[in-house]
Amino acid sequence: MSKLSISTSLQISKTPEEVFEAIIDPDHMSQYFISKSSGKMEADLTLEWEFPEFPGSFPVRIKSIIPHTSIIFEWDGDSHPLTVTILLKALDSGTSTLVTVKEKDMEHDEAGINWLKNNTAGWANFLACLKAYLEYGINLRKGGFDFMKITT
Repeated sequence: MSKLSISTSLQISKTPEEVFEAIIDPDHMSQYFISKSSGKMEADLTLEWEFPEFPGSFPVRIKSIIPHTSIIFEWDGDSHPLTVTILLKALDSGTSTLVTVKEKDMEHDEAGINWLKNNTAGWANFLACLKAYLEYGINLRKGGFDFMKITT
């Protein structure tokens, strides 16, 4: 049986250079995705990301960076490491960018199907938040996941 993987895309009306910087720079990324990072994304680094709706930090191992073209990192799923690839493709003579996020692999079982459902929605949200931030200066994520916070 084949493994499950995610692929979702969105066009953003900014150059690949602007989109790339918004993804690798924690000062930008904290405006639409994470709350904190231990550093800027660079190949062969392991960063710690924090999210506003989840307690603790999550290790992110940067595997490869090709400026303005691709970012590949690995982070831990429930049962094993998952690889995330973010691809940037210039469109409209370089004035906009097609951003594609791919994540792989999970087994084709109940846990894998739940991962596919949740992470596909998560990456689509990432792209929408990135677009809103870059094009309109809006943080769509702020308050959007407060319902997920653990209350004591």
